[in-house]
Formats: sequence, structure tokens, C-alpha cells
Amino acid sequence: QVQLVESGGGLVEAGGSLRLSCAASGRTFASYAMGWFRQAPGKEREFVATISRNGGTTYYTDSVKGRFTISRDNAQNTVALQMNSLKPEDTAVYYCAARSWLTGTIASLYDYWGQGTQVTVSL
Repeated sequence: QVQLVESGGGLVEAGGSLRLSCAASGRTFASYAMGWFRQAPGKEREFVATISRNGGTTYYTDSVKGRFTISRDNAQNTVALQMNSLKPEDTAVYYCAARSWLTGTIASLYDYWGQGTQVTVSL
């Protein structure tokens, strides 16, 4: 079992940056692909980014390509999401998720979820 705890959310002006971090418990972190999802008020949870078990493969939703970067440190059991050039439409609760073995863009395929961290981007 994996427990995930996100941190790093907050309020930032448009054009600013935030770095989200997700700390995972357990000794099998490296066997999980990791993902970031977000959910804005009144909207469904949507995929943001995913990273493979060894960090060699990443994939992003089109709206964040070139602005967000996902990374992981298997020695520290952490995954991060660096968010630059933030826009008001990036405002959402951001969730870290873990999936056994394979990356993916569909939320229902992920096995474990964090509690979420709020990101608010103001004009």
C-alpha cells in the first residue's frame, strides 16, 4: 500500500510559478508510475501529467505542455510538479496518484491518491 501526501499549493498571480511535491510512503515507490491530476470547481477530475517508474518517460496534457514539468526522486520517494507561467484556468485542487507499473491518463486506472492541494491563480 502507498500513502501519498501533497504539498506546495497556494495563491499565486498569473505568470507566476509553484512547485508541488508529493511524498510517498512505502518501500515500493519505484514500482509505481506516478501522475498528477486536477479538479476545478464544478468540473471533472482531469489528467495533468504522468511519469514512468524510472522517470524516463513523461507525458502531459496539451494545456500544460511547455509550462509544467513532472519529475521524481525514487531515493526520496517523491514526485514533483513544477508549474511555470501559471494561468487563472490552472486554478484547481491538484492530486498526486500512483499506479502499479504503467503510466496512464485515466484517473480510474490509478490505485492510490493523495488528499489534494489547492492551487489558485489570480489575475
